[in-house]
Amino acid sequence: MQANLHNQVALVTGAANGIGRAIADRFSANGATVFYTDVHSVAVEAVARQGGGQALVLDVTQPAQIESALRTVLDRVGRLDIVVNNAGINTLAHRVTIDEFPREEWDRIIAVDLTGLYEVSRAAAKIMRVQHSGRIINISSIAGLVPLRLQCAFTAAKAGVNNLTRAMAIELGRDGILVNAIAPGSIMTDGTKKLFYDEGGLFHSNVQRLIDHIPLGRPGTVDEIAVAALFLAAPENTFTTGHILVVDGGWTAGYLREF
Repeated sequence: MQANLHNQVALVTGAANGIGRAIADRFSANGATVFYTDVHSVAVEAVARQGGGQALVLDVTQPAQIESALRTVLDRVGRLDIVVNNAGINTLAHRVTIDEFPREEWDRIIAVDLTGLYEVSRAAAKIMRVQHSGRIINISSIAGLVPLRLQCAFTAAKAGVNNLTRAMAIELGRDGILVNAIAPGSIMTDGTKKLFYDEGGLFHSNVQRLIDHIPLGRPGTVDEIAVAALFLAAPENTFTTGHILVVDGGWTAGYLREF
């Protein structure tokens, strides 16, 4: 898929690897000026250089860093057209029921996955309302639609992202700002490899059970999520807002087993 993103300025959070990098690379390849942002300074510098974009260090839990990053974007190029809120975390060590789930781990995940997204969106919306145009694309998860066991914080955060997306769409539509989310299913990233798909993965013994829930019979790729983001960012997409675009190989379409 191709889209003409020339003269468009995009900022992608969590762009040093995985889905964020794939989206930033895809936008850059389609002509956008892309700011790759991440907490990992060395990694984001390298991938931005490879992708033809610009790198900024950004921790989404730090409002001062968000303001500084957006000020830098405006100073360099004068506008901000697309924001992709991709930065997110989950837990590996605490796959436990809620009665055993540590409060500090809850706070850590909510701070990045929900509050960080709110802070970036809030700052970006101020710029976009002045421009009377813009796109905000939030990376959610099927866990925000169909709750998953042993991931109470991640599930709660992503459910919050979905309704925050809808609320922002309602609030910002009259200013020409489209707000949508993408809800990926199981995607082959470094994180899911460590959990499921590598031979030594923490839950590798359960990988076939996971695959059995996916009608397409495989995990998705980061590029498949990037294509969805490109559609939402494309100039031709002018009437889709408040939508949660599910990209999950059919996981949430229904119960796959026959009775």
